[in-house]
Amino acid sequence: MPRPTVNRKPFGTHGNTDVDVWTLDSGNGVRAEILTYGGILHRLTVPDTGGAPASVVRSLPGLADYTGGNPFFGALIGRFANRIAHGRFTLDGTAHQVPATDRGHALHGGPEGFHTRVWQAGGEATDVAARLRLSLHSPDGDMGFPGALDVTVTYILNRAGNLVLDYTAVTDRPTVVNLTNHAYFDLAAKGDILGHTLQVHADSYLPVDEDGIPEGPAVPVHATPFDLTTPRTIGDRIALPDEQLRRAGGFDHCWILRDRGTNVHRAARLTAPGGGRIMEVWTTEPGIQVYTANQLDGTLDALGGGRHERHSAVCLETQHLPDSPNRPDHPGTVLRPDEVFRSWTELRFPHLAAG
Repeated sequence: MPRPTVNRKPFGTHGNTDVDVWTLDSGNGVRAEILTYGGILHRLTVPDTGGAPASVVRSLPGLADYTGGNPFFGALIGRFANRIAHGRFTLDGTAHQVPATDRGHALHGGPEGFHTRVWQAGGEATDVAARLRLSLHSPDGDMGFPGALDVTVTYILNRAGNLVLDYTAVTDRPTVVNLTNHAYFDLAAKGDILGHTLQVHADSYLPVDEDGIPEGPAVPVHATPFDLTTPRTIGDRIALPDEQLRRAGGFDHCWILRDRGTNVHRAARLTAPGGGRIMEVWTTEPGIQVYTANQLDGTLDALGGGRHERHSAVCLETQHLPDSPNRPDHPGTVLRPDEVFRSWTELRFPHLAAG
């Protein structure tokens, strides 16, 4: 089998800054293309059981499409992923305000969050993996968050074809941190995930209000459309009559993962119709936000032709729980100067090993 490789090519210019696309190649047919703008996972090419390659993430055609505004396609999200109610939180007795751009609430770190930044990059390849190290400095007061934050996200594609996202961060003042990746997955590469099956290793989830803010504590998934403890067809689940599904237009909820007290644990398993591709999500995070692309409306062009339509993909965002800075019952998201934030998420494709 060929050894993993890394290469870099120009992708455009944002302002006065050059943007590159880095390609990590596992040597077994899996390739990841990552932009320095937003740390975006632009393409993730994975063979099916018959060896036919296709990108399993939904993408936009060019840099102008990404910089012109879009629903976070493939991007690294920070300083705080998901929502903070009213954009307000208090830390060590001091109130902080983050721009409230989503129905009066802060979403994904604000309008100029990490998804809009050009990251510093460096790549290397060894006999066992190809790596891309992205780094970003977020100054004190950035989008209203306290403390200067230095973030590193390393994409690692190993010879088995598994893709790891390894996150670290340090701060010079107490702050809150919640990082994730916002890839839109479509394992069949056909622009429709209603026939995909999804299993989530969670016994509870967070119901939300009309604005997507958690209403209260987690509730059991048993006897609800959110019971994905065994593989369920996504289209069947989100078509069920349920007030939570009505509010979100499908899934846009955080599941509380069952094995969150352990190190790396399996969070989800997504299977394309017919089983041609299977993806497992493993993580150290306590939650996973499942979003069935409910707000896509066909106005954005897809890479390779066509449009991004409603329910054309599913996001599986490993993260801490939404609105955690205001919820003392949630796992903590405060990072202090004597600590290091660490998070690990791995995408595995077991059908490749089976083949």
